[in-house]
Amino acid sequence: MNISIREGREEDLPEIFELIKELALFEKAPEQVTNTIDRMRKEGFGDNPVYSFFVAENQSGIIGAAIHYIRYSTWKGARLFLEDLIVKESFRGLGAGSLLFEKCIELGKKQGYSGMTWQVLDWNQPAIDLYNKYNSQLEAGWLNANLDY
Repeated sequence: MNISIREGREEDLPEIFELIKELALFEKAPEQVTNTIDRMRKEGFGDNPVYSFFVAENQSGIIGAAIHYIRYSTWKGARLFLEDLIVKESFRGLGAGSLLFEKCIELGKKQGYSGMTWQVLDWNQPAIDLYNKYNSQLEAGWLNANLDY
């Protein structure tokens, strides 16, 4: 299967949003998705974009995405933050996740960032296995904190 990676475009947003909803279902939190395609359009393709994404494609169309943005660490400087790495369930295990992850690594190195940061659920063993292939450091002991307004 031939998989290619490219930068995401505004017209990809409906398919990306479907991937996001699929991920939320996989993570057992579909009710947590309150974002909209219109908001993603404004925040990713408006006057001040705050995120970007890569897509993985094959002859079927978009099969995955890596949504990312710049995060600033006071300890390490600018880092790429990988918000979501999503591959459609029916296409997992074919290499799309690795290709997307490698594209993010390539971007971070090209931009001169100090590294890449992301989160993974402790029960998502396939994702953990993927990240371990790259000698990633998975940290324990941190709690996620959120404040909605």
